[in-house]
Amino acid sequence: MDIEIMARRYHALADPGRLAIVDALLVGDLSPGELGHALGLSSSLLAHHLGVLQDAGLVVRARSHADGRRAYVRLIPAALDSLRPTTKVTAPRVAFVCTRNGARSPLAAAVWRTRSQIPVTSAGTHPGPSLHPRAISIADRHGLDLGSRRTAHIRDVLRPTDLVVAVCDNAHEELGSVRRHVHWSVPDPGQVDTDEIFEDVLAQLTERIGTLAALTS
Repeated sequence: MDIEIMARRYHALADPGRLAIVDALLVGDLSPGELGHALGLSSSLLAHHLGVLQDAGLVVRARSHADGRRAYVRLIPAALDSLRPTTKVTAPRVAFVCTRNGARSPLAAAVWRTRSQIPVTSAGTHPGPSLHPRAISIADRHGLDLGSRRTAHIRDVLRPTDLVVAVCDNAHEELGSVRRHVHWSVPDPGQVDTDEIFEDVLAQLTERIGTLAALTS
């Protein structure tokens, strides 16, 4: 998709009136009169909005097959599909990294296994002796498989072809110029050590992983 076309479509949808028109057309075609009545738009303002949407390739106007004096406005669904993220990531394996490999990175790896078939691992820049007990309990609560309960050092785990996702600021800064390195600024739940912060961190990781997994092949 041409970036200029995408920009024009985003611009067209940035107006509340035009966004309301698109929303109204999601279910079916409407005449300009029906649109104006449903949305409370004057004929001149509606004509302006429809012109912008049509120029952006988001809607088309066509004559009625029954009465050529009437016209209907139709949404182009493919135009909306084109506004979805176009970034694609390829990775033979994903490696989640945090400082101690005790909570964030193993939880992220566990969530990843539920969202993608791409192999995953986790490690720490300064791994602790074991996983945090709350990480284990929250994984059990959500039915997540943590795999091994042992921690690992990045030097023993990372491969040059890995997509490395640093899920903490310390690990991100220590990794420096590691190739194919993504950074997510997620707080260390172990510092607060409550069920609430572990749940919040898991929710953050789950949301971010949902986005990344959809882009990765």
